[in-house]
This record gives sequence, C-alpha cells and structure tokens, in this order.
Amino acid sequence: MATRHKKEKGTSREFDTAHLQKNIEELKEIKCDMLEIEGSCDPILLGLNQGFRQSCVNLLHYLALRRHDIRALQDKLATLGLSSLGRTEAHVMASVNAVLHVLHKLAGLSWSELQDPRVGFVDGRTLLDQHTDALLGTKPGSRRVRIMVTMPSEAADDYLLVRELLASGMDCMRINCAHDNPEAWERMIDNLRRAKRELGKKCRILMDLAGPKLRTGPVAPVPQVIKWRPRRDRFGRVLEPARIWLAPEGCSELPDAPSDAILTLPGEWLASLCAGDTVEFRDTRGAARTMKVVGEIGPCRWSESDKTSYVTSGTLMYRRKAGKKRKPRTGAEGKVGELPAVESAILLKQGDTLVLTRDLRPGIGARYDDRGRLLSPAVIGCTLPEMFTQVRPGERIWLDDGKIGGVIRSVGNDQVKVEITTAGPQGEKLRAEKGINLPDSRLALSSLTDKDLADLRFIVRHAHMVGMSFIQNVEDIFKVQSLLAELEEPNLGVMLKIETRRGFEMLPDLLLAAMRGHAVGVMIARGDLAVECGYERLAEVQEEILWLCEAAHVPVIWATQVLESLAKSGLPSRAEITDAAMGERAECVMLNKGPYIVEAMRVLDNILQRMEAHQSKKSPMLRQLRWWEKAQTHCSIQVRSDG
Repeated sequence: MATRHKKEKGTSREFDTAHLQKNIEELKEIKCDMLEIEGSCDPILLGLNQGFRQSCVNLLHYLALRRHDIRALQDKLATLGLSSLGRTEAHVMASVNAVLHVLHKLAGLSWSELQDPRVGFVDGRTLLDQHTDALLGTKPGSRRVRIMVTMPSEAADDYLLVRELLASGMDCMRINCAHDNPEAWERMIDNLRRAKRELGKKCRILMDLAGPKLRTGPVAPVPQVIKWRPRRDRFGRVLEPARIWLAPEGCSELPDAPSDAILTLPGEWLASLCAGDTVEFRDTRGAARTMKVVGEIGPCRWSESDKTSYVTSGTLMYRRKAGKKRKPRTGAEGKVGELPAVESAILLKQGDTLVLTRDLRPGIGARYDDRGRLLSPAVIGCTLPEMFTQVRPGERIWLDDGKIGGVIRSVGNDQVKVEITTAGPQGEKLRAEKGINLPDSRLALSSLTDKDLADLRFIVRHAHMVGMSFIQNVEDIFKVQSLLAELEEPNLGVMLKIETRRGFEMLPDLLLAAMRGHAVGVMIARGDLAVECGYERLAEVQEEILWLCEAAHVPVIWATQVLESLAKSGLPSRAEITDAAMGERAECVMLNKGPYIVEAMRVLDNILQRMEAHQSKKSPMLRQLRWWEKAQTHCSIQVRSDG
C-alpha cells in the first residue's frame, strides 16, 4: 500500500510538472514576441523624446502580449495562486518575468532572467506620474485625479464664476476654440490669472482646436409667433392676466417690470392709446382677442389680456376708446412691426429620405401635396464638401449626437441621399449646426483646418496644452509638432482627442507619434465615440483606451457627459454618480458647462477624494472597513461550542 501510494504521488508530481512546463513554454513564446516587436521598432525609438523611450518599449510589449488570447493561461496561473497578468499594463516585461521566475521555481528549474533593464514594477507608476505632472501640473494635495472644466461663454465677463470654480477645485481650464473668439478667450484667461493670484492656486489651460467638424448647414427660418397666456388656477379661472408691453417702432426702451410679450406698433397710432382703451385684433388662428391698456410710460403702453393669443408680424390692431360700445372696425389701424425670424427644424421620421447637399442654402423639410403624397424630400447642406467623394452607398450615418440614424442609399457629385432608419416614435427634429458622424466611412481629412492653424498662434502664447480634435492620422501630429517648433514652443503639451472610430483604431500609432514631443495626453471623447462605435461598445472601447494609455504611461482625461444632469439641472442621476466615480481610473475628469457647474465641481471633487481610498487605476485599494465593528454595536453574537 505504501509503495502504491508513493507511485501515485510521484505520478501526480510528474503531471503537475508537465503542466508547469507547458505554462512556461506559452509564456516564453509571448516573451519572444515582445522582444521581437521591440527589436523591429528601433527606428521609432530613435525619434522619441528621451523621457518616453521606456514607455514606448512597454507599450510595444503590451501590444505584443495582447496579440495572444491568454484567457486559458490566466485561469491556470490563478489556480496556482500567481498573477494572472490582469494588471500588467504599466510594467509588462517585469510582470511576465516575475511569473516565469515563480513557475521555474515550482517546476524545479533554474531561472536567471529575473532582473530586466526595462520598466520595473515601481517604474510604471513613476513614469505615469512624471508624464501626468508634465502635462497637467503637479497633483492637487487632496486627490490624485485632476478636474478640468470647459468654460462657458459667460466666463469671459464673469470673473466670480471663474474664481469660484478655481476655489472649488478646478485644476485645468478648457477653452474650446470652436466657440467664441480670441478676444473672449483672452478675457477668460485674464480672469483665471487674477483668480490664481488671489487664491494662490495653480491651474493649467487646455485649448482645443476646432478641427474639421462635419455639421449640418443652415435651416430656413420661420416667422416668429409670439404667444401669451394668463395665469389660471386648476379650475381654469384667471388669476392674473398676461401683461404685454407695447412700444413704438424703433424704440429701444424695455419694460421696467416682467412682461409676457413685447410688441412694436406705429408710433402715431400707439400715441393715440390711453389707459382704459381696448385694442381688438384677430390672432393667427383667427380667434377674436382684446387687450386693455392699463398704463402709459412715455411713448410706451402697458396692456393686459385674459385670453391666450398668438401674434405675428403684420397682425392688425384696432383701437376702441374707453366707454365706447363695440362697433364694426373702421378708421385707423395699427400693424404689429417686424418680428425677427426664428430658427426652424426639419422633422424626420423612420422611412423618410434626407438629401445632404454641397449647397449651404437654408435647408427645408419635406413637401407634400393635398393628398399627402411626397413632392420633394427634406434637404439640408453639409459643411464639408470632401464628404461627397468619399462616402459609399450602404454606409451608416448619424446626426445630432446619434439622435437620428440612417443609411446612405445613393451618392452623387453634389448630393447624398439618406434613408432615415432611426428616429423617435414621433420623429426627431434636425436643426442647423448639428454634428454628422460616418462610422463606416474612411474620410481622408486633415484634422487641421486653416482656422486651427491661425488659432494655434494664440494658443502657444496663452495655454499649456493644445487639444487635437478628430485626430486620425500621425501626419497631423507631425505637422503640429513641426508648427510648435517653428513657433518656438516645442514643449507645449499635446492632447489627442479620440472621438472617431478611426482615431480609436489608430491609437497605438498616434501615441508613438505623439511621444516625439515633450508632453502628451489622451482625451476619451465618449459622446462622439458612442455614436461612432455604438453605445453597446462604448464600455469596451473606453476600457481599451485606458489600458493602452496606461501601457504607454500617458495620462487620460475622462470626458463627455460627466455629471451632466447635475451641471444642467442641479439634480444628478444615480447612473452619472457611478460614472463619475469610474473617472478615478483616469488622471483627469472633465466637466462640461451648465448653469450648476460650480455645484457639479464640488460634488465631483468629493467623489474623487472618496474613491481614491478604494481604487487606483485597475487595482482595488483594500483600506480598512469598519462596517463589522459598527454591526457589533447593534447585535450580540453567541458562539456555541459542540465540544
């Protein structure tokens, strides 16, 4: 029996050793691929900034590792109580060598390659911290993750807003060059400099180049219709009439109290109105309506109405003097002055056809005859004429941040016909200046426009970083690096905004090209990425970007729609609080503008400080938890021994 037991035990050991050797061979094959890709990229390494050489090698090792599907190997390593290489991004070769070392020891084999001159376990975090400091400045004392805030237009003239944001924890001011102008940008920056002096705080500045944003052209405006209605109780009884301010044409005087509507009328006719007079008219629906004049202020009049009314340019007004009985309208009449036309929209439903044209004349909706038969489809212009020679039938198209989707059915020299396949049950309204995404199309567009090149001269004088929008090819990075050298600012940080499917697919190449510069970062523009890649893939895509950037020791900005409901309405959703907490895995989180941006800033600062004790990149931080101690104060536990 003893002999049999020893034989079975020996067989088991031989079986384990065989499996260990198989794991070793699999890891050695991966390591050979890592060394091979490193050797083949010597020309790339020669052109890099010296501070990125180790990071570039580590990125190449990570790309070689991810060429393999190692899920089965990971399970085997975890069973042995070893690292499964799941958190190896920042120090790939060191992680592989460490696992190989232990496997050799378990198998009773010698191992002499534990020390590696490349990126060690500590080096990965050190390099990422150094690169983050170079781009975003030294970390704030209260947390590791920085907070960036996009400036609204009001920041140019509202110093207290900028000061309050800085006081609440803003670490980086973002200015989008697609909006406002250099004069407004300079006032924003002046406000920040003043606030920094007063508060003794630091804050970096990122300025985004607008890039070749593909947008819809103008839409034909429609005549403005002014509506007013009285305040009523829930039984429909009038509590307070609507107040209408009547002013002579050409008069710029505004009412000194809130009004429900402002109308201009001929001065001579308006001067004949006195308090107590009644103004009669028919509104745009043909409904008979009246207003009663209740006050005179210079050439202007206050009037009140107790019925809902719709008024447009040219509506005729008739005067009835106080105390006079109603009689057929005769005599002088006043005509409502010209009201400015208002922005319109094109209603699109599933199955509709939309024609995109090179012509930027105002777009119009579909036209139908009296029997509802289509006479002509909806038409709207497109801001990038290059699109018409580069898209193909069958490719998808998304409009207005993915609210409207379609498929390209035909392509001509001057127009593209799109079948609408995605829209709300009642349709969606398409307005001017809305984004167009073409996830299946390979558009050969430079990410730099003439406007961008002009804006870059302003940026190098005022900002710490330049954001490259819609970056898709390495040539544009080289061009910006060359221009920065010409402008004698080669050390200006470069932020790669990944917002297209092509940009995501090209990210390793873009990172290697950007590492020729002094400081580089990546912004995950999750709004456009969701449209380009599909919302169901967004979580996967943003994870891959985080992994690649950690392997390159490049800081990441977690952007788009962070605490958006809170910033816009003052009330956060549960989902966006969780999303903001996920930003702890990046080096910076970006907030967009909104009326409640200061409150959003404070909430985000609190979330990030709390999460720092629980999460660092992909690794959970196991700080002490006190829930068991608290539980014991509320209950007693009896331990019974059966011995």
